This record gives sequence, structure tokens and C-alpha cells, in this order.
Amino acid sequence: MLDIAKKIVREGPICDHCMGRQFAKLSTGLTNDKRGSAIKLALAMEGDRINKDEGDKEILEDLSPSSVNARKSLRLKGEGEKCWVCLGLFEKLDTWAERAETALKDYEHSTFLVGTKMSGLLSENEEIIWTESGTTYAEQFKSEMNREVGKLIAERTGKEVELENPDILVTLDLAEETVHLQVRSIYILGRYRKMVRTIPQTRWPCRTCRGRGCETCNFTGKQYPESVDELIKDPVVEALKSKDTKFHGAGREDIDARMLGSGRPFVVEAVEPMLRTCDLAKVEKEINERAGGKIEVEGLTFTPKATVETLKTVKADKVYKLKVTFKEQIPEDKLRSTINELIGVQIQQRTPQRVSHRRADLVRKRTVHDMKLNELTDDYAMLEVHCEGGLYVKELISSDEGRTIPSLTGLLGSQAFVTELDVVGVDI
Repeated sequence: MLDIAKKIVREGPICDHCMGRQFAKLSTGLTNDKRGSAIKLALAMEGDRINKDEGDKEILEDLSPSSVNARKSLRLKGEGEKCWVCLGLFEKLDTWAERAETALKDYEHSTFLVGTKMSGLLSENEEIIWTESGTTYAEQFKSEMNREVGKLIAERTGKEVELENPDILVTLDLAEETVHLQVRSIYILGRYRKMVRTIPQTRWPCRTCRGRGCETCNFTGKQYPESVDELIKDPVVEALKSKDTKFHGAGREDIDARMLGSGRPFVVEAVEPMLRTCDLAKVEKEINERAGGKIEVEGLTFTPKATVETLKTVKADKVYKLKVTFKEQIPEDKLRSTINELIGVQIQQRTPQRVSHRRADLVRKRTVHDMKLNELTDDYAMLEVHCEGGLYVKELISSDEGRTIPSLTGLLGSQAFVTELDVVGVDI
């Protein structure tokens, strides 16, 4: 160990932290600065022994090129000199902790974690000391920096360091001498009903300008003036003082479809929230009042991030109510018998033409669990379809020019059209 330490001090003045860090894996219960101080003391004592027993001044001087007096150089790292490895950063730990405390003061949080963005010179210095000394016991510079500044922040703020899922990640940018915060999002689970046929589920950039703003979209950057996402957004942003929101739904309905029944599960993600708690009953009421009957939300509750992945991957069965018209009059007995032919059958659907510009051209296989005729008039039929999630129900009726097999149109031998569609059940 002393041979490695001798190689280290030959490179220039080094602080206790940086010396001790090169041997961090050799003992427990010591901080790197305590470890480094002990190693320097051992080197100084070794220098004394060589001087007294052998009187070899060249060997003594070889312990540190920065001073003839080896003991003084090793113990004090050279009066007025900065550590060549960390460039004096470990003398400024309190400064970094103060910067972090200032950045954190406006954010509600109970846990944090410190990360460090290294400068090029510091990274180079670390590589040099590892290469020249040959140490295999070292800890990375950033690990010690994270730990030591983290301890000081905890003392100053009373908050806890959390390694796995902190409320806020504090990044120390050593090159820019600034602190950056990465605030963990807040996730709220609920269900929404969409009562109108004119709004999409999520924000939709203008097709002409792709969101930049143009005459087509009246310089809003949006294809549609509002969405379920946006009607939910503002009360959440205000309650948690977040930068924005992201909307995650358990599937989606078409713009011209209503979402009724018990509603569709969704998660709204509050991005970079300054607050981490709020009265969700009040938020729910605010959303519903501002929406003016266009949408309704219910059952808002805080939820973990993992819920988003569950919503995106779950295969939820759906229940639809359809208003269907026909090119020609269809006898009731023929319509009922044809509907029965579709129950329990695996439907093969090539990606519908209406979504082919944004979906892969695949053949999907889905099952119709149940289908029934609720009403039949001279002008239309009201059908109810209970099916596997992912079935394109409009094409189940229309056949999409033969891309869906079997279909109501195909079995009837006469064209059928969906003129209105309501989602009335999402079974999760």
C-alpha cells in the first residue's frame, strides 16, 4: 500500500480526500479524508525511518517532489497549494451544499439524491492517478462527492438521502459551477368520461405546421382546440405547481366517439411539481366544473409510476354501443342470425385504412365475446358489442373493403356503416 502511496505523491500535492479515496476499498468505518490523513502519516513516518536509519536523502526526497522536507509535504500537501486531483473542490463542499439548499428551497420534498457531472479536467486527473499509481482499491471521485455533499445537505435541510427513488435528484455541474434539479413526477390515477364527440383524448399538433403555429390552426399549433388531456391539465398544474402534465390512457377512443359508462382509466403525470401533495377531491371538482359537461373525472388518487406501464400493456376488454345504418333494408331475423355468427369468432383485421398512416401494417387477431341487437328501426340498428381489447369495432361492421374477416358487412352481403359509437365499458 505504501508503495502505491509513494507513486501517488510523486505526481504532486494531494489532499486527504483524494489520497484516501485511492484506498477506499481496503477498510470500513473511515471517511476518505481520515483514511488519507492516516496514509500520509504512515508515509511521513516511513520517511523519518529512512532518514534516521539509512541517511539516504534521495530516497526521502523521492516521497514528494514538491518539498525536500517529506514530512511537511506529506502532512500539509504543500502550503498554499491546491490538490492537483480535485483542484481544491473538497475544500468547497459547504459551498456546493449551500447552492443545493438554495435550489431545493422552493420544492416540497422529503428525499433527495446527489449526482455529479464531472468536468473534463477532473476526469482526466482521475484517469492519470489510477494509471500512474496502479491502484485497484479506488473509489470514483463522483461517488465521494455525492456522498459528502449529500451528508451536508441532509444536515442543512433535515431531508433524507434516498438511493432508489428520490423525490429530487440534485446534480452538481462542476464545470459550470451550477446545480440542476431533476424533480420526480407525481402520478394521479382516475377514470374519465367523455360526453361529446368533438374532442380527442390527447393534444394533437396541427397537421400543417406540426405545432409551430400557422393560419390553418389560427396560430395555436393545435389540430383541435381542446382535448381530454388539456381539460384535466390546468387544475392539476395549479394544485401541484407543476411545469406541465402528460396524459396516459388505458387505450383511446376515436375523436367522434363518446366514452361513457364507468369511464376509461387514465393516469395524469404532473411534470416537475413544486408540491407533492394536494387535495385531490378539490382537483376533481375543479376539473369537472371547468370542463362544462364535456368530460367528467372521478376516483382521483395518487399512484406509483408503475401504474402507467400497467395501463399501457393491459389487454382490457371493451363494450361498445353502435348506431349502424345499412345500404339496403335488412330483415330482423337475418340481422340477428348474422350477429350470432360473429359471437365467439376470432376476427382477423389488417390495419384499417383510416389509421394506416400511423400504425404498422399488420394482421391482428381479436375475439368478439358477445354481440346483440338492442333496437332496430327502418333507419338504423343499435348494436352492443363486447370484445377483446384492440379490436377495431367500426371495421368489424364495415369490413374496411375486405381487410376485416369476418365482418357484419361481409356476412350480410350488404354494406353496413357505423354512424355513432359510444364506449360504455373498459374492463380493467
